[in-house]
Amino acid sequence: MTGPFVDRRRAMLAPILTGAGLMLPPMASAQTARVRSASGTCSTPKDATVRTQYGPVSGYVQDDVYTFKGIPYGADTGGENRWLPAKPPQRWTEARNAVAYGANCPQTLHDFNAVEHTFLQQWTDGFVGEDMLKLNIWTPALSGNRPVMVYFHGGGFAFGSSYELASHDGAQMARNHDVVQVSLNHRLNVLGFLDLTEVGGAAYEESANVSMTDCVAALRWVHENIARFGGDPDRVMIYGQSGGGSKVTTLLGMATGKGLIHRAAVQSGGGGALPTAEQSRDFSRRVLRELNIGPKDIGALQRIAWKPLFDAGNKVSNDINGPRGPMGPSLTPRVGWNPTLDGKVIDVRSFSAIAPDVSRDVPMLIGNVSEEGMRWGYNPSEAQWRTDLTAQMGGDKAGRLIAAMKQAHPEKAVRTLAYGVQGLQNRNRVQDMVRLKHAQRGAPVYQYLFQWQSPQLGGVAGAWHTADLAFCFDNTKLCDQGTGNTPEAQRVARTMSTAWANFARTGNPSQPGLAWTPTDPQRCQTMVFDTTSRMVDDPEGAVRRILLS
Repeated sequence: MTGPFVDRRRAMLAPILTGAGLMLPPMASAQTARVRSASGTCSTPKDATVRTQYGPVSGYVQDDVYTFKGIPYGADTGGENRWLPAKPPQRWTEARNAVAYGANCPQTLHDFNAVEHTFLQQWTDGFVGEDMLKLNIWTPALSGNRPVMVYFHGGGFAFGSSYELASHDGAQMARNHDVVQVSLNHRLNVLGFLDLTEVGGAAYEESANVSMTDCVAALRWVHENIARFGGDPDRVMIYGQSGGGSKVTTLLGMATGKGLIHRAAVQSGGGGALPTAEQSRDFSRRVLRELNIGPKDIGALQRIAWKPLFDAGNKVSNDINGPRGPMGPSLTPRVGWNPTLDGKVIDVRSFSAIAPDVSRDVPMLIGNVSEEGMRWGYNPSEAQWRTDLTAQMGGDKAGRLIAAMKQAHPEKAVRTLAYGVQGLQNRNRVQDMVRLKHAQRGAPVYQYLFQWQSPQLGGVAGAWHTADLAFCFDNTKLCDQGTGNTPEAQRVARTMSTAWANFARTGNPSQPGLAWTPTDPQRCQTMVFDTTSRMVDDPEGAVRRILLS
C-alpha cells in the first residue's frame, strides 16, 4: 500500500508503532421477492439463474438474498496470460454454478500466530491460484434498479481477497438496505505490478499496472451486466478500506474508469506517492537479474513459479527502498508492489498530488478509525510509550502528544492511546485528501471518524484498523467475535450501513434524524460514528495538529 496508511498485516503484526457480446434475455422471469422454501432458509431454485454476456450463472437464495459467487469477469491470468491485460472469459452455454468463492491471487498467507487478531477479525485465507478474476454478487431480487456497491479489499496491493474477512459478506447490505453488493478478486504483488515492456514488447505496455486494469475490467463487467441482477449501472459506488482505499483513489484518477464510477468512499487508505515508469523498469531489470533470467526471456517469466518471483521482488524492493520508517509507509515513491505513474494507464498521483479532474463530479466519502495502529503484541507502559515516541519525533513533541491524548481520552488505557497515534496520522492524511477534493469545487466530499470501542478482549483494542467494516457492511452478528453483537453495536451498524447505502443511492449519506453535511478544510465537519453518532467539527483536531508541528 502507498501513502501514510499502514497495511493491515503490517499494522497488526509489527512490533513497534508502524504505521463484449450483446446482453441476452434473463434465463427466467425476474422475481421481485423470492418465495421462501417450505423446508428451510437456503435453496438453489431455478429462478436464481441469470444469463450474463458470457454465459448463464446459477446462484443460491439464502434468507431472501440471491447470492452469486465466483463469476468470471476475466480469463485465467496464468501462463501466457501473465502480465497481459485481462482477457474476456471463454463463453459457456450451460448454466455455471456460481455458489462458492473463487481463487485468491497467490500471496503470503496469514500465519495465524496473532491469535487475538484472528479472533477479532475472523480471518480466512481461502485458496490461491492465477485464475482469480472472479466477482461476487448479493441482491434482493433480479429485477429493479438498485444502487450498486462495489467493494475493493485491503491488504495494500500485495495480499488480501474479497472474502478474507468475515465482514466483507454482502448479504446484509442487500437484505437490509435494498442495494446490490459486489466484491472482487484481482491480480496483486508481482503478478499485478511488474513492468515487462522491455522484456516482452508493446503487448506488455500495461504490465506495470495490470492489477488496476483488472479493477477497471471488473467495473466494466458490472456496467454491462449488473442490470440483470437488479442493479442500476448508472449508480455505482466504489469503496475500499486500507489498500482498498488506495485502489479507490487510483481508480478515480484513471480515464478508463470515467462513466463507470458515480460515488466513491475511501476508508483508512488512499493516495500514495507512485514511482515513475523509469523507476519501475529499473526495478524489473533488477528482478530479472536476481532470478538469473535473460532480459528478453518472457517465456521463462511465464513458466516460473510465483514464490521465487515474489521473493526476488521483495529482495530488490528492500535493496532499493530501504526499510520503512517507524510511523508507516513512506511519503516518497517506493518501487515494488504498487501502481506506477506510467503516463498511459495512470497519469496522475491521484489524491497524493492532485484531485483528478476525471472524477471531479464524483461525490466522495473519506475517513478512518481511531486506533489504526492496533497491534496486540504492543502493550507498552507509559514510560516505554514515551521512549518509543521520543525516538520517532523527539522528546518535546512526544511529551505534548502524550499529555494531549491522555487529556482527550482519560478513559482509555495507555496501550489503546498508543494505538491511536497512527489514527491521528491518518486523520491528517484525510484532511489532505479533503483539501484536494474540496478545492475542485465539484462534487461534495464528506468526512467521518469511526471510534466505537469494541468491548472484546478487555476493551483495549479500541477501533482497530478494519473494525469499521463490520459496521458499514451491517455485519455485527456475523462478526460477533469482534463486535460482541451487542445492542449498542447493532445500533451503530444500522446507522453506518444506512449512511453508506444512502450515499450509494443518492450521493448524500444523510438519514432521517442524522444530517451529514459536506466537509471543508476549515471546519473539517465530520460524522463521528460512536455510541452516539453525531456531527463534530474537527474531532481530535488539536491533538492531530501536534503531529504537524
